[in-house]
Amino acid sequence: MKAFVFPGQGSQKPGMGKEIYDNISESRNLFNKSNDILGFNMTNLMFEGTPEDLLQTKVTQPAIFIHSVISALTSKDFKPQACAGHSLGEFSALVSSEALSFEDGLKLVSIRANAMQEACQKTNGTMAAILGLENKIVEDVCNEIDENVKPANYNCPGQLVISGEYNAVEKACQILKERGAKRALILPVSGAFHSDLMESAKKELKDGIDKSEFRKPICKIYQNFSAKPVTDPEIIKMNLLSQLTGAVLWSQSVNEMVNDGINEFVEVGPGNTLQGLIRKINPEVLVSKI
Repeated sequence: MKAFVFPGQGSQKPGMGKEIYDNISESRNLFNKSNDILGFNMTNLMFEGTPEDLLQTKVTQPAIFIHSVISALTSKDFKPQACAGHSLGEFSALVSSEALSFEDGLKLVSIRANAMQEACQKTNGTMAAILGLENKIVEDVCNEIDENVKPANYNCPGQLVISGEYNAVEKACQILKERGAKRALILPVSGAFHSDLMESAKKELKDGIDKSEFRKPICKIYQNFSAKPVTDPEIIKMNLLSQLTGAVLWSQSVNEMVNDGINEFVEVGPGNTLQGLIRKINPEVLVSKI
């Protein structure tokens, strides 16, 4: 059985999507429609923008979404028995599996990106990658610290990202190095994603979700917040909102899919980050890319 997986923020690169635009004629309408929905020339930023242009959250998230969804919708090989996405990638998974229209999905991604960027500007938050420790040790250290810091991305065994107030993340990194972490590295991000510091972004995203039409997807969606397969539109909506301040349970989602019979994973979108993570989570499954 085959699952299609969609990357999140960090997989952007200059020139992204141009090859699809140039070579697949049916993609051009969706690229052009994206500019109309967003109200600015996103395709120009994707095709010709600098790395710095693509680093802004309000640009990064729609760009990755557009690239990922158009890659899926224009591929003859896209026949999913399950879908999942890492953080932002969950929106790409939902549109590709027909739970959301392209228009509603892109509008929600834009709302989410802008709300998250505003939340970042209001707070002094950051994230850090912790390498080489068991999850329980990282979780315990976060719980020991009085300030706001928590696990944010369970990426693969031995790689857990934490998120929260800058001082708290720094303090956690110092303790985790003392507890044996191979690395505890502050990441070059604009804020504390998937932490309580994103709480202020929830209202805008909820308003957007409430105005969007969610349908039953054509396959199971393994959502970040629960790591469980979902097809009920109401549960999908709740999990999508909870994901803003909740951890991305990526390792758990992949293991759940494997337990449910998935033995092949296809990454859809820019980069190959998810292929690498899945190989570390389960070396026996097949991984590939479209």
